[in-house]
Amino acid sequence: MRTPITNLDLSELTSLIESWGQSPFRARQIWTWTYRRLAGSTGQMINLPKPLLNRLEEETVISASSVIATSVAHDGRVRKQLIRLHDDKTVESVLMLYGRNLPRSRISVCVSTQVGCPLRCPFCATGRQGFERNLDAGEIVEQVLHFARFIQTELQRQPPFIDNIVFMGMGEPLLNYKSLWKAIGILNSPHGLGLGARNMTISTSGIVPAIKRMARESLQVGLAVSLHAPENFLRNRLVPVNRKYPLEELIPACQEYSRMTGRRVTFEYILFRNINDSVETATALAELLKTTNCHVNLIRANPTPSRVFQQTSVRRVEQFQRELNRHGINATIRESLGTDIEAGCGQLRSRYLHLERRSGLQSETRARSSE
Repeated sequence: MRTPITNLDLSELTSLIESWGQSPFRARQIWTWTYRRLAGSTGQMINLPKPLLNRLEEETVISASSVIATSVAHDGRVRKQLIRLHDDKTVESVLMLYGRNLPRSRISVCVSTQVGCPLRCPFCATGRQGFERNLDAGEIVEQVLHFARFIQTELQRQPPFIDNIVFMGMGEPLLNYKSLWKAIGILNSPHGLGLGARNMTISTSGIVPAIKRMARESLQVGLAVSLHAPENFLRNRLVPVNRKYPLEELIPACQEYSRMTGRRVTFEYILFRNINDSVETATALAELLKTTNCHVNLIRANPTPSRVFQQTSVRRVEQFQRELNRHGINATIRESLGTDIEAGCGQLRSRYLHLERRSGLQSETRARSSE
């Protein structure tokens, strides 16, 4: 397999180029073609010497993944892609446009860090798929580049192509720590996309040792924690990793992150009808977070076929918000985008896997019937 350029940071690419007897500044040229001009192949890098181009063609590739399915919301503000990796495994990424004037919208990209997820949160489509493997840094970066090319060609936007990146897609980012932070470094590099660390956010279900490690990183990337409950008994049910890292450990780790970085923590809170959406639960949440520098992002659950995890009413979400605000907790309600294309994490891949299995079963049935 040829080496993906996206999986090399600038120092690694420079070492590779120097080992071929080329000047190190050629590595910066390659990066400019990859991340600023968004070249689709090394053959487009026309200002490189022919011997170097030939070597690049033989031994490297810009992207080792490809987009195999796309869903677009009716208003054009959400675009979801299913991406096939080099080993035929698939992941999702989502482009979100905030604003009605699409070419001038604030652009956010949500990317995946694992194929599937090992945490098995019962309300999550990805959790039900199980865990297959971690993504490498290049596979994380390529999700962003696929959308950057779309933004450049369709929205006619010049660098910087993207305003925010959130690592909130498939998988638990902090269980793929090394590849995640390598990808962040590549995306942050001024020679690459040049996206500021403060414009990137990692969403975690609460991997306490990694949160503490993250607090000491030189790049101050934002932290979002999928909380969903104010006490352990309920959170054990909704977020099973809470049994390993209970709230008594998670909240102090978040406070440590805030203290060391000077940044507030975002707590993501999905509300499910008659499970965690009562005013009394909001009061308990306010008590839990009263000494934490934080913001609570309230999310109305997506409609799903589940008989257990059902969508709560808008009125209940607003009551929940008012109760938090009444206790001095900053809370907002996230704008829902992409519900018409099931933009929730893992839903597009679930449909693809279902069709793939169904096709496989049909092929097997036909093969048996012909015996």
